[in-house]
This record gives sequence, C-alpha cells and structure tokens, in this order.
Amino acid sequence: MKRFQRTVRAAAVAAALTAGFAGAAHANPAGDKPWANMGRAPTPAEIKAWDIDVRPDFKGLPKGSGSVKHGEEVWMAKCASCHGEFGESNEVFTPIVGGTTKKDIETGRVANLHVDKHYPQRTTLMKVSTVSTLWDYINRAMPWNAPKSLSVQDVYGVVAYILHLGDIVPEDFVLSDQNIAEVQKRMPNRNGMTTDHGLWLPNYAFSGKPDVKNTRCMNNCPVEGDIKSMLPENMRDAHGNLFEQQRLIGPMRGWDTTKPPRKETLTQKVSMAAPAPAAAAAAGGADAKSLLAKNACTACHGVANKIVGPGFNEVAAKHKGKADLEAYLVSKIKGGGQGVFGAIPMPPQPQVSDADAKAIAAWIAAGAK
Repeated sequence: MKRFQRTVRAAAVAAALTAGFAGAAHANPAGDKPWANMGRAPTPAEIKAWDIDVRPDFKGLPKGSGSVKHGEEVWMAKCASCHGEFGESNEVFTPIVGGTTKKDIETGRVANLHVDKHYPQRTTLMKVSTVSTLWDYINRAMPWNAPKSLSVQDVYGVVAYILHLGDIVPEDFVLSDQNIAEVQKRMPNRNGMTTDHGLWLPNYAFSGKPDVKNTRCMNNCPVEGDIKSMLPENMRDAHGNLFEQQRLIGPMRGWDTTKPPRKETLTQKVSMAAPAPAAAAAAGGADAKSLLAKNACTACHGVANKIVGPGFNEVAAKHKGKADLEAYLVSKIKGGGQGVFGAIPMPPQPQVSDADAKAIAAWIAAGAK
C-alpha cells in the first residue's frame, strides 16, 4: 500500500512539473527552452559585492590610498600576532618579508630563488610577481579571523607597509590607485612569472599550444606510492591535533598527533577511525574544542603548548582561583589584550558569539582538559 501511495505521489509531482513547463512554453511563443525565463539578472549592487578581484593590470582596483604609517598601525593591531611585527615570523605562517635585495629590485628576479642558492625559506615577497596579488588577497581574506573587514584605506596601508619592509617603497610613502603601477616596476620578482604556457593565452583552447610539454609513459607504473615523510617527534603536536583539523570529507590522512608515532608506513592498512573525543564538554553541553576550531582559536593557541599565544592549559593554570574568572576570560576573548603573557598582543575577536565565548571561557576555567 505504501509503495502504491509513493508511486501516486511521484506521478502527481511529475504531472505538476510537466504542466508547469508546458505553461512556461505556452507563455513563451518564441519557443525558447522552459528554463530560459527562470531567474533574473543580478542587480549592480549584487555584482559589485561579488566582483572584488583585482587583476595584474589593476582593473578592479578601487580608488583610494594608504600610507606606510597607517599600514603599520593596522598591522600592529590585526596582523602582527600571526606574522610578526616586521613580517618575519614563521611561527604560524611562512614569513612575508625577507630574502630579497636591492639588486633583485633592479633586475626583477629574486636571486635567492635559484636552486643553487639553497635559501632556507621562501617568503611572500620573494615569490609574488604582482603587487595586485598582495592587494587582492589582503582585501578578500585578511585578517583571517575577520576577512573583508579592512577598509580600502587599511588595505592600501598594509600593502604599503609590507612593501616598505622589503625596501620597495620609502617610509613616508603613500600607496594609491594612481601610483601603484609605478610601484609594480619595483617588485623584486616581477620578471619571475612565466607566460610560456597555454593557459595564459586568451584563446589557448584554440591555439593548439598545450599547457604541458611531455608525453605519457604508461609503462611500469607503481601500483601505490610509498609515502615516507613523517612529522619530527618534537613537532608532532606543535600546532594541535592534526586529525581534528582535517575535513571529514573524502579519504583521510590525518593522524592523532597526541599519540606516539605509528610504526607502519602510510601504504600499509591503517585504521582511520577518529580518536576518542577528549572530555571537553563545556557549559550547556557544547564541545569546547569544536568551538575553538570553529572560531580559529587554535591558529594561535594550543591546548597544552604555546603557538603564538599561550596554551589553554597555561591560561587555566595562571588564573586558577581568580574571582569571576569566566567573565574575565570572556572579556579577553572578545576585547583582546596584551602584557599578561608577553608583548605580543591578542587582537579583539568581536566575531566570536557571546554563547561561544562563554562556552570556551567555562572550559578554560574548568582546567582546559
């Protein structure tokens, strides 16, 4: 009986859809496809909100300006905690500044990128070829806990400050849409980008020039590779449990880095079951560790180890027994602070909801376990 009812309902839905399409076709004597009249053209405001990219020819760059001084102020407040005061930190991300010289600015090619130089680390200014890339990425993605929150003046200023740190512009420089093309001529790696591939050509699909220049071998292919790279023991849990930071979609390679290293290689059959969840329930039954990941807290804080800021265990131990501790922690989470655990400031986190801040504060106050 139930199967019959489902069949009847499906037939009714199909009939309704057919009638709808037929009506659309009847209302469209030109004979267009039924879906031709679906939807609407986007409004100029909708296009403006979506179309924010800035091209290497600076098309899409908004009018405005920002000084090195203003950029330094924004940097210290919102960027230094992850990138260091001079863009040199590699604690959380790859350094932004370093590895370029005045000679590179003259030639447009960074000498330290040569294989025989063995320069220890690639920085942003070593690799990036166009200043528009800096502007575009900072505008759309920074700061990473509040992307798109910087004003146009802020973005111009931060880019100017980075360029000044790389000796590309002087200390009193004001970067603007009027002079950014001239600044492009001083980018250390401006000549390091190749256009010798098919994808760069406007009509590459019809040019006959392939994007790669090789032939398929298809002989003696290994059935499965043997991945032997593993985390050094002293770095296994430096940035938190890697398994908990993996998206639970598709094949998993994450490993519980709170446990000792596994003995088998990745090509051997290894159980990928998630580790038993830690007892991290906070007020209202909320999982505090999931809230930490959701609000990007683990980018700067480990549970038991310092990253940029102190570990949560250290915070709990330092303030143990403090009156109104939960309220104090909520104020620090939302308002930021400096000086309690050193000179590096913690920027305010106004995007964290009150409920999340209270749950995280309760978990820390309980010992951060």
